[in-house]
Amino acid sequence: MSERRPPDPASPVLPYGRQWIDDDDVAAVVAALRSEVIAHGPRVTAFEQAFARKVGAGEAVACSSGTAALHLALAALDVGPGDVCVIPAITFLSTATAPRFCGAEAVFADVDPDSGLMTAETLSEATVRAGRPIKAALPVHLGGRLCDMAGLTEVASAAGAVVVEDASHAVGGVDGAGDPVGACTRSAAATFSFHPVKTLAGGEGGMVTTNDPVRAARMRRLRNHGVTHDPAMMSEPGSFDIEGARSPWIYEQVELGFNYRMNELEAALGASQLTKLDRFVVRRTALAECYRTLLEPLAPLVRETPQGPGRPGLHLFAVLIDFAALGVSRGDAVGRMSAEGIGTQVHYIPLYRQPYFKARYGEMRLAGAEAYYARVLALPLFPAMQDGDPARVVEALRRALRI
Repeated sequence: MSERRPPDPASPVLPYGRQWIDDDDVAAVVAALRSEVIAHGPRVTAFEQAFARKVGAGEAVACSSGTAALHLALAALDVGPGDVCVIPAITFLSTATAPRFCGAEAVFADVDPDSGLMTAETLSEATVRAGRPIKAALPVHLGGRLCDMAGLTEVASAAGAVVVEDASHAVGGVDGAGDPVGACTRSAAATFSFHPVKTLAGGEGGMVTTNDPVRAARMRRLRNHGVTHDPAMMSEPGSFDIEGARSPWIYEQVELGFNYRMNELEAALGASQLTKLDRFVVRRTALAECYRTLLEPLAPLVRETPQGPGRPGLHLFAVLIDFAALGVSRGDAVGRMSAEGIGTQVHYIPLYRQPYFKARYGEMRLAGAEAYYARVLALPLFPAMQDGDPARVVEALRRALRI
């Protein structure tokens, strides 16, 4: 990575997340802009191939967002009306809305109250509570901390369900068996996001990895309106000339698809960022270690959310705070830190509290999700942070909590 740029003195705010853009990233995007094509070009394919190699997957399919990646993965698995997908209650909206885009229903699984992760036990309980067969389970590697995929896959397989990993937070992680997140050794597919605050910034964009080339080919059609240029899939007689060759302007829509394409600019930035992934992960890990040391005196009132198996590729540094014991509301603490220029965030409001899902599935409360949500707060974590920033954050947190 090129030399870290100093913070802008006119902008003293330290957000909870921020992209790292180097001169080589800028050069890659400028080169894409100056090329003959800025959409439907070779950079998307090159990014897909590089990403698949990096995570050890057979195939990678680029698309327009992490949400689109989830939708494509489920659509390619034929998730549809009448199906049920199990989603952890603590995750972003996309994990649950993707099944709804397919016409399927979401059943919310509880999570571990300290990690916020869906477990084999909570998945099992949700499959029973669903009262009907489960089509898919969507574990979320929340904040980059990894779920117990072996346990989850065992439960899902027993229920006849496929597993799709929501790995939007977890690129660069390695599971307990030594497999990179995205290798899909225990899942049908894994999905990623390149939103600017994620580990790899693409402006926007997403990726699906899988080891099934047929499924990957279908996702590539689905991201482009369900269109094919493959003569072997065409059936309209007018698509061919008198010698049986496909007319050059011809395409056929073989199923209903979407406009989920990634453009060349996003692919250029994503590919450039991918070359720095290992260094991003190392820097995030080092900053997390600083936080752990600095937070030790605040335990047990403030403590890090526990790590899952393997080596996480951390997107978030989340802590659990006993606001009740401290007599401080989270809103007050967040406001006090903001006044000192420290950004924080809460990941996430339990999905069943959202008006859309409440109207569809009724009132509910899950004990683990409620316990996690009541205490969690994400502190700033991104590679461009200065070495002294974790101490600044922890001191601001101490003052905000009146410790």
